[in-house]
Amino acid sequence: MRILVIGTGAREHAIVRQLSLEEHELHAAPGNPGMAALATLHPVDPIDPAAVAALAVELAAELVVVGPEAPLCAGVVDAVRAAGIPVFGPSGEAARLEGSKSFAKEVMAAAGVPTAMAHVCTSTAEVAAALDAFGAPHVVKDDGLAAGKGVVVTSDRQAALGHAELCLEKEAGCLVVEEFLDGPEVSLFCIADGTDVVALAPAQDFKRVGDGDSGPNTGGMGAYSPLPWAPEDLVDEVLERVARPTVTEMARRGIPFVGVLYVGLALTSRGTRVVEFNARFGDPETQVVLPRLKSPLGPLLFAAATATLARLPELRWHEDAAVTVVVASEGYPGEVRQGDPIGGIADAEALEGVHVVHAGTTLVPRPANEEEDAPGRAHLVSHGGRVLSVVGLGPDLATARERAYAGVAQIELEGSHHRSDIALAAVEGRVAVATP
Repeated sequence: MRILVIGTGAREHAIVRQLSLEEHELHAAPGNPGMAALATLHPVDPIDPAAVAALAVELAAELVVVGPEAPLCAGVVDAVRAAGIPVFGPSGEAARLEGSKSFAKEVMAAAGVPTAMAHVCTSTAEVAAALDAFGAPHVVKDDGLAAGKGVVVTSDRQAALGHAELCLEKEAGCLVVEEFLDGPEVSLFCIADGTDVVALAPAQDFKRVGDGDSGPNTGGMGAYSPLPWAPEDLVDEVLERVARPTVTEMARRGIPFVGVLYVGLALTSRGTRVVEFNARFGDPETQVVLPRLKSPLGPLLFAAATATLARLPELRWHEDAAVTVVVASEGYPGEVRQGDPIGGIADAEALEGVHVVHAGTTLVPRPANEEEDAPGRAHLVSHGGRVLSVVGLGPDLATARERAYAGVAQIELEGSHHRSDIALAAVEGRVAVATP
């Protein structure tokens, strides 16, 4: 197939990498330097629906895959679909499952999906009352998109109110205050075609910037899959109690959901609860889930885009485990330093079971006075908060983790930082599902 992938980040690079293992003609817009080795790049604004649709038509694309949340919520899928091209991703209206926390809560309530109790607030007084009703720890979520950083979980009531006030100052002026959910969190990607749903392998990501889940929330500092501690029936339970009822409810509303229903879960002492929905593959979980998929990815995405999931054979999975560690720029998740040279990627990828996925990277001309290279030759520099995802694959979680960190040790990026405890608790058997 001729496939066009929309996006610039590690998630999209991971998708392109997996598709490159199959026989497809690959294009990416706008892509990144890592994708350039695998796909033809096109300098198109990913949140301009008309431009993306025009490119898809020009390429005679047979499938368009929209990666990030911003293009989805901007209606890129609608424009591509209107051009008559199969597209993997939800419509702008269906993407409200991610774009609006309050809408997601409304759909979950109608579908009978188990989730945290919540109050939708539009004033400081409502926030204060909700914080007092639920008690600490306080969970305050921006209603709209916030790149994974719109949630504050704190026992400090003033900090919770401060975050709420920042959310209320935005155009929507809306937020959600929830009860705190105990227990480990799980990410499960469910592929939907508007009617049918197929689940991928579960993963766990690490949202806090520092070891031991310290510091502020980020877009994600690492992930691993499989989850040796998770209940055997978890995937079946989520399909039956969460994913299928949600997709059915969306169809009932005349808003069929096509694409990835990312289900963020907490395995609490009162049972499995939905923490959040996203409308796309998660980053960095995609980097560990897709390499474990033995079935071809292209036909799976095409079947979802064309409402033919029911015809696909059951998905097959590699036994290998995968661990990814994010290498971030100095200052992330705050104000980040950019433009620093990146080295060591080839050395990392020379190691057994290691590959590197680009996120915040770009190419710039090398200064002409550097003797070791030809004048003007481009070199790789940091261009964002999360710069690289180093992925380790191995026969078990411990080996995959060891390989991922061996790869990280080869990366050269001044001022960079990463967590040193990704998947450590799972390897040491210290993750336990909460019990009543």
